Amino acid sequence: MKGKRIMLADDDPGILDAVSILLEFEGYNVTCTPNGASLLTMQTDLPDLILLDIWMSGVDGRDICRQLKQNTLTSKLPIVMVSASKDIERSALDAGADGFLAKPFEMDDLLQKIEQYIS
Repeated sequence: MKGKRIMLADDDPGILDAVSILLEFEGYNVTCTPNGASLLTMQTDLPDLILLDIWMSGVDGRDICRQLKQNTLTSKLPIVMVSASKDIERSALDAGADGFLAKPFEMDDLLQKIEQYIS
């Protein structure tokens, strides 16, 4: 896993801090953004996986996911969506997400989900 890059998009600074610290401890290179729409401007230096919150201020992560999956440059990037609403997993997968985790999640579950897509 050393050197694998993860982009974390969540508008909760506590989530960004906690998850990035854990992932960096596990050997991942983590980039964080509180603005999910910024993912749509990625052109180079793409991550190996995106962790994308569904409910962010002013933007729906499912819309971002759909757009990323429709873009030939980012269509193959694994996207794991996270949300405090457990009942929207189906809509996350319908938007093109490769995986889903309900908040709050166990860090072991997060690591297992990441390893599933970038092992």
